Amino acid sequence: MIFSPVEIEETVNMFMRQKLDVRCITMGISLLDCADSDAKKANQKIYDKIMRYAGNLVRVGQDIEKEFGVPIINKRISVTPIALVAGASGEKSYVEYCRTLDKCAKELGVNFIGGFSALVQKGITPADRILIDSIPEALATTNFVCSSVNVGTTKNGINMDAVKLMGETIKKTAEVSRNCEINGCAKLVVFTNAPEDNPFMAGAFHGPGEGDAVINVGVSGPGVILAAAREYKGRPINELADGIKKMAFKITRMGQMVGTEAAKRLGVNFGILDLSLAPTPEVGDSVARILEEIGLEGAGAPGTTAALAMLTDMVKKGGVMASTNVGGLSGAFIPVSEDEGMINAVKQHSITLEKLEAMTCVCSVGLDMIAIPGDTPATTISGIMADEMAIGMVNNKTTAVRLIPAPGKKAGEWVEFGGLLGGCPVIDVNKFGCADFINRGGRIPAPIHSFRN
Repeated sequence: MIFSPVEIEETVNMFMRQKLDVRCITMGISLLDCADSDAKKANQKIYDKIMRYAGNLVRVGQDIEKEFGVPIINKRISVTPIALVAGASGEKSYVEYCRTLDKCAKELGVNFIGGFSALVQKGITPADRILIDSIPEALATTNFVCSSVNVGTTKNGINMDAVKLMGETIKKTAEVSRNCEINGCAKLVVFTNAPEDNPFMAGAFHGPGEGDAVINVGVSGPGVILAAAREYKGRPINELADGIKKMAFKITRMGQMVGTEAAKRLGVNFGILDLSLAPTPEVGDSVARILEEIGLEGAGAPGTTAALAMLTDMVKKGGVMASTNVGGLSGAFIPVSEDEGMINAVKQHSITLEKLEAMTCVCSVGLDMIAIPGDTPATTISGIMADEMAIGMVNNKTTAVRLIPAPGKKAGEWVEFGGLLGGCPVIDVNKFGCADFINRGGRIPAPIHSFRN
């Protein structure tokens, strides 16, 4: 393929000025064959298999960065949900399994390892319950492990017993890890319709329907899309949409190249390419600023949900046009603490928790990296979670909640998470309670349109 000078200059600008990057290459590894009735043996099997497959992951990522000139920000690992593996052991706590994962991540030099997870959308097994009970201590005593729990799907409805339990778990995790470098809740996400091939943390796990090992790639380019939006200033929205779609196509081709090369060098299959506008706290890497460039005075203003719907759809269309391997989440993320434009919107009171919830109807994930007052009741956390899960269930899309109760903090105060996790003001939460609703337990049945057989 021959590239014109204009295309070469455009690509250089994407990397040098518009912060285009491969946000992560994530190796997914199946641990199903590591299950053992002896927990010590199981943990050794887990350690050996991860080290065998991922031993060269970081080096290969660094080599590709140098040879292709493509920034690869994070190298990560995802594994089979540990509840599916540890259940054979009969252990009453899975904290040691989490520490084994943490040891692997530290020795390999990866940024995060995901998969301290459970799938409880229709029911909770004893192993699932043990894993969930282990989350607070596990995340407080490890540095690199991320945890996720899937509590609903469009096909199964929402497990409200699990929603109630996760509200309590989030509350406890925040308290147990209040003095840790990273609050455990920043590494914990609750899902509906969780994808099995997501390369982004904290929700990455290697689904039971996946192969033994794969490479999944997450590409992010808010700055590039922002630049495209500026080129179409004052033009009709359909013309802007087409420009965003074309730019997403170009970004996806780069990710496809990196993923294919990484998989080849590591001797595993290439899984999926996730093209998501995943922001960072850096200026110029914000989804909120794209919305402002489209014509909003601030993220959260009337029209925000419509603009975000268009943006997400065009990113997906451009990605699918460029690669047959598009998967994961693919779209636009709106994490508060990881997006300097969103942080500013919270400070300026142009955005609220309720508006964020409305926006999640059309974006890739959900209520992400949002700090809430430390005294928020567990049932209120569960209620917020239930609302978000309902959006995912009814709309047949992935939704998620990563709420961080900030111990001792009130609405308007600042809380810092550090690094890519950023920091943000504590956002106000509706003071009216929902305890009677949450304490009912049971299951919200699947919607009528789930019956498609």
